[in-house]
Amino acid sequence: MVPDGGERRAAIFPLQYLPTRSIFPRMSDIIYPRSPRETMDGWHYLPRYIDKIRLHLAGKLHADYTDNLGKGFDGFWLKAAGLTHEQFVAVVKGSITDGQICDWVHQHVKRSDAEKAAHWQDVQSRPLPQDEAACARLQQRKQESGLGHRENLRSFVDYIDADEKRL
Repeated sequence: MVPDGGERRAAIFPLQYLPTRSIFPRMSDIIYPRSPRETMDGWHYLPRYIDKIRLHLAGKLHADYTDNLGKGFDGFWLKAAGLTHEQFVAVVKGSITDGQICDWVHQHVKRSDAEKAAHWQDVQSRPLPQDEAACARLQQRKQESGLGHRENLRSFVDYIDADEKRL
């Protein structure tokens, strides 16, 4: 039995009477890693990098992220921590929880609060004003994402959070 107009409602009809095509909006196929602003053991960006590694290991890292895995901001963190991408992937692979990774980082990556803050300042300041190519790349990415009108997006960190629907 279908109400007038052919509309089917889940509240009235059991599941077998629902239309075969979904009447609900589809969720994004992209699983976004955490914001670059998230911290762990005093390190900004680290939780995002962990998410990217976990998603990659599970075969769920979207193609937009795979080219820069272990490079770009990931690479900035690795350099500041004194690790290679392969070393850190092994740490993430060998852990189940964020707490285990946090403990490992706390024990093996000995950096002062000032060094951690300097790393975050470097990431947060990108693109550097004198780097014309990087400034142009930020503007291009904003345009491609439909965010070109957003004057408040002055850094790649801002852009990432806006593109991933956090800003």
